Amino acid sequence: RLGILIARHLKRLERVILGYLEVCDGPEEEARLGILETLQCTIEHAWPRMPCRLPVLLKALLKMMWDVHTDQGLTPEPVKAALLQGATECLILLDRCSEGQVKILLEGVYSSCEENRVRECIRKVQENT
Repeated sequence: RLGILIARHLKRLERVILGYLEVCDGPEEEARLGILETLQCTIEHAWPRMPCRLPVLLKALLKMMWDVHTDQGLTPEPVKAALLQGATECLILLDRCSEGQVKILLEGVYSSCEENRVRECIRKVQENT
């Protein structure tokens, strides 16, 4: 709703986003799915301010993807897939607004990662133009 005016609140919003990405909120993961949607909208509207936030957001998204992949809890597979898809879309948006920096940073992660689901998400980011 705020559009570009969200830039005024980026510092505070970034802390909220990072907090929600870190914590599993039950089998339906409604909070994480919602915060991924919020992050996507934030990136779309405040894209000129995203490159300086790239290291923090990239680390948080990758950690969340790994946590989702290794989760042995009650989270159903469709919810896990939705979380991974949302994170992948955020990474693609971050890559676009940072002029390909995400692809460069993910090269080392892709080559060292042995988990197929996480590799598939990284591959989607690298192949997206």
